[in-house]
Amino acid sequence: MVLLTGADGVRSTAKGILVHESMVLLNRCRDQYNGDYFCLPGGGQEKYETLAETLRREMLEETGYRVTNLRFAGLFEEICDDEGYRREYPQYSHKMYHFFVCAPESLERAKVTEMDDSQLACEWFPIKTLDGLNIHPRALGAHLREMIECETPLFLGSEHAPLPHG
Repeated sequence: MVLLTGADGVRSTAKGILVHESMVLLNRCRDQYNGDYFCLPGGGQEKYETLAETLRREMLEETGYRVTNLRFAGLFEEICDDEGYRREYPQYSHKMYHFFVCAPESLERAKVTEMDDSQLACEWFPIKTLDGLNIHPRALGAHLREMIECETPLFLGSEHAPLPHG
């Protein structure tokens, strides 16, 4: 697998906001930097792969769901400021998150074939309860309901983070 990064090491990612009957699917995660938190399934774009192809592949790998009805919902940039992390993981230190609202093709799940290192499980949550969850990146947590409910894509800004999340 060849991840799509620019000459400066910016990683392009596609993240899915999988919605079904007023519920959204989140990855439950835990890592050494952030403790317990939630994030969206998805991951890095491979060379010559469209963002839509990335999203479909990553959603199937991480959640077992095939997705449809993609709608671009938002963009966010995250830059890790920790020099040690930058040296050890340069490919994960500067990310562009492309968020897409999508739906499951069916509720029949395939086998999960790949999970992020910090991912513990996938869980469905009522959309109305999202405001109380520790969702990363934090800018996403603050705007997730809005991205689900609004047809206009949002730019969530850019953030320098002391340490990354999964």
